[in-house]
Amino acid sequence: MIKLDILVIAAHPDDAELGCSGTIAAQVAQGKKVGIVDLTQGQMGTRGTPELRIQEANEAAKILGLSARENLGFEDVFFKDDKAHQHELIKVIRKYQPEIVLANAISDRHPDHGKGASLATHACFMSGLRKIETELEGVTQDPWRPKYVYHYIQNNYIQPDFIFDISAYWDTKVASIMAFKSQFYDPNSQEPASFISSPEFLPFIESRAREFGHRILTQYGEGFTVERYIGVTDLFDLK
Repeated sequence: MIKLDILVIAAHPDDAELGCSGTIAAQVAQGKKVGIVDLTQGQMGTRGTPELRIQEANEAAKILGLSARENLGFEDVFFKDDKAHQHELIKVIRKYQPEIVLANAISDRHPDHGKGASLATHACFMSGLRKIETELEGVTQDPWRPKYVYHYIQNNYIQPDFIFDISAYWDTKVASIMAFKSQFYDPNSQEPASFISSPEFLPFIESRAREFGHRILTQYGEGFTVERYIGVTDLFDLK
């Protein structure tokens, strides 16, 4: 088993790349072990196939230097924040024992993002309950509750509680996004058009990162919301 410092939970392959891959790259560069669990294979996506999305996710994992990536195979669009799905995610949280979880936006254009956020929040709490019993490969798992859960910001604008400077890792973020070649703008593609395949979408992603970077006097940033107040013991920790 690989113990992770950070586990990123994403409703779809490419959610993590679009929402927080600059932060992931920065943490990996500092020696942290980071992994992603994709809840679905994006089966309902307009473009590509589940098999292709898995290949693209693996390529993005190499670019980001992830220590682990897996897909739970939940049903895209139709998965729920219910007991069965919570149980499966609890097993993953206990498997990797992350200190920090980064999860989908608390609300967004795509309803799976808000559902994924809610599912992650509940599973992280429930994973620490001793009377919820789980097994992995025939071995009883110990309870584990991450110390912090933060939510990355996706399509819809949400006022961030903090912004992470990703200026030094912007190129890595772009490369990880473009690993999902089937999903984004390609003038030669014969695939049907989708919301994220428009030529305006990737410039929007850059504009959002520039906006967040501007707020903290850097070039690029990624915004996050918190589930509880952040406490510090040194005012100089606040940039």
